[in-house]
Amino acid sequence: MVAHIGTVAFLGIEARLVDVQVHVASGLPSFTIVGLPDKAVAESRERVRSALSAIGLALPPKRITVNLAPADLPKEGSHFDLPIALGILVAMEALPSDTLEGYLVLGELGLDGRIQAVPGVLPAALTASGEDLGLICPAENGGEAAWAQNIDIIAPENLLALINHLKGQQQLTPPEAVIDDTPAFHLDLKDIKGQESAKRALEVAAAGGHNICMTGPPGSGKSMLAARLPGILPPMSAAEVLESSMIDSIAGNLTDHNISRKRPFRNPHHSASMAALTGGGLKARPGEVSLAHHGVLFLDELPEFQRVALDSLRQPLETGEVVVARANKHVTYPARFQLVAAMNPCRCGHLDDPALACSRVPKCAIDYQSKVSGPLMDRIDIHIEVPAVSANDLALPCASEGSEEVARRVAKARKIQQQRYAHLEGVSSNAEVDGEALEAVCALDDECREILMRAVEMMKLTARGYHRVLRVARTIADLDGAENINKIHLSEAISFRQKRQMR
Repeated sequence: MVAHIGTVAFLGIEARLVDVQVHVASGLPSFTIVGLPDKAVAESRERVRSALSAIGLALPPKRITVNLAPADLPKEGSHFDLPIALGILVAMEALPSDTLEGYLVLGELGLDGRIQAVPGVLPAALTASGEDLGLICPAENGGEAAWAQNIDIIAPENLLALINHLKGQQQLTPPEAVIDDTPAFHLDLKDIKGQESAKRALEVAAAGGHNICMTGPPGSGKSMLAARLPGILPPMSAAEVLESSMIDSIAGNLTDHNISRKRPFRNPHHSASMAALTGGGLKARPGEVSLAHHGVLFLDELPEFQRVALDSLRQPLETGEVVVARANKHVTYPARFQLVAAMNPCRCGHLDDPALACSRVPKCAIDYQSKVSGPLMDRIDIHIEVPAVSANDLALPCASEGSEEVARRVAKARKIQQQRYAHLEGVSSNAEVDGEALEAVCALDDECREILMRAVEMMKLTARGYHRVLRVARTIADLDGAENINKIHLSEAISFRQKRQMR
């Protein structure tokens, strides 16, 4: 008899159906797993043996063969333990074969028979829902799996409870969808004294989902500004929460296996490698750009990152996805993030202060800023100078307007954009619109067109820079509640494209 148990293998955030086939036949006692299993899957033999022994069952002294079909699809992870164990029980006729038909099964077995949490339950549950199947998963993952609608979920804590439920001797309560409603603590813009231009640029970036680069001397407040961006961003929509949570589920980053509406904020150290930023490694795991999907990726000390790592951001910034290509795997992860970068003007950081600047000015600035490639800087919508804060500014009381007031304006502008692009799939902000839709929403009168053409000639803007100016101008108009872009909106957007003029 050959038992068949359904489960999944993950390729990026996609869950591929896998048929776990278990055959128990006469012959010398053995336990073999085939079908391109990795080390974790191969080790499941010992976990399954111990888990069955813990509930009073022993493997028969026969030849046990487990095939994971399709055999040419790599199988990774410990979530194959539970389907293999159930397949053996069915093949031993300890469980009726029809009790597991119509279910996808995943879970890791402990040596004492407990079913432990595994990553990837949310994508597996969505796949089960799409295939009109049920799901058997660990109890800890039950709240995560319940977000898949119209699906029968069994979430046992241990193997014995699952067997009793399948035999009708015990009734397990279906899990409920759980969302993390803990109020998010956000730093307030009131804490920053001075830097009104930088605050305005941050508001525009938040309102349109634009990338921003802040340049200034040490201690001017660049990192403080970036850390306060999450406090003025609107909460994610239901679709965005689901997409972001799927990536966190694959990476095993869901806190207590609860889904949250908080936008991701990732701030990797400048020693991060290309694989850490874009994804990769032995198992092609998602990188920082994917973990920041629908959120913020903050790169502090931008020129200190490896040049090859920074240039790897160029494709995801343009397409909203990253393709991790390896010899044995080709995986695509979503990567629609908002880049916030901060950098000093030169290595010493005091380019504009003759009293503090080093003796290599201006060559030190040229060498330092050239570490960041021109094509990457061209993909950043907003460039803003963050000068040193004066003693007079530090002596002033805290600003009357904080993150709460700015967040209301940002939310209002985002709502305008969502209504405007409701008919466009995958577009919810000005930073994402392109093509004919961009031309339609950014129509200029003759005066504005002349201003923009003059700016393109004088600043030597690329075609990409031209379109990014239009997007930023559209966002500024939305913040003002204006239907059309006027010369004030356009002039401010052009000012954000100006780069530092090195002496």
